[in-house]
Amino acid sequence: MKILHIWNTAGVASVLAKYQSKVLGWHTWVITRRSYDRYGLTIYGEALKTGTSTFVLKALSLARKFDVIHVHSLDKIVPLFKLIYPSKPLILHYHGSDIRNKWELKKKIWKKADLILVSTPDLLSGAPENVVYLPNPVDTELFRPVHGSKNPNSALYIIKRQAGERIDWAYEVAEKLGLELTIIDRVASPIPHIELPRFLNRFEYYIDRKHIPSLSKTALEALACGLKVVNWKEEIVEGLPSEHKPDKVVNKLYKIMTDKELV
Repeated sequence: MKILHIWNTAGVASVLAKYQSKVLGWHTWVITRRSYDRYGLTIYGEALKTGTSTFVLKALSLARKFDVIHVHSLDKIVPLFKLIYPSKPLILHYHGSDIRNKWELKKKIWKKADLILVSTPDLLSGAPENVVYLPNPVDTELFRPVHGSKNPNSALYIIKRQAGERIDWAYEVAEKLGLELTIIDRVASPIPHIELPRFLNRFEYYIDRKHIPSLSKTALEALACGLKVVNWKEEIVEGLPSEHKPDKVVNKLYKIMTDKELV
């Protein structure tokens, strides 16, 4: 089976493709645009230094060599791909603000996909019945604990500059728990993805987002590194849930694709 992943929101495509190859033995690849991958998330695949039109043409050309096209967030290309490859299965994978509260607005686009996935349970709100939740996978070969590296009573909060973000909440949580808080602005001070595991391992706690009722991918990566995560309900979570382990995610996706007769 040959799978082409287009775009790489939060690095999910790279993790899926890597483990589809590793676990299932499939031929996989990821393409995205370098200008939209400032954190170096595409550690499996390639980030092309191209403009919009050239990227779409490159993706269209590559798609001829693959059995299934898996589009992440970049839903505007779906109608064109289905027009040119009407019989080629196409998966549309949403990851957050790309679809949150926009299901009706984007109906003309997502209805052309053969399978629609969402990466967090809250995105099922307002979604059609055929949409499937696929847990975000974490690359556990990259994100793992480094014993003895964590500073006791330390906490990290990463500013993401999203609508509704509650930075004040991070201060409140740190004060309640008696933690020394470090705040990083991911735009002003970006941390390369390949260096993130080592950086996370410096802290005992990770304070996640308050304004969205699901764990962020960074929070999941922090759990994989052995940090304690404070979630949106101010609960302390420990240990990466098994549903987010990469082998389980790709096997679940394989079953979904089989049930939909895409493989």
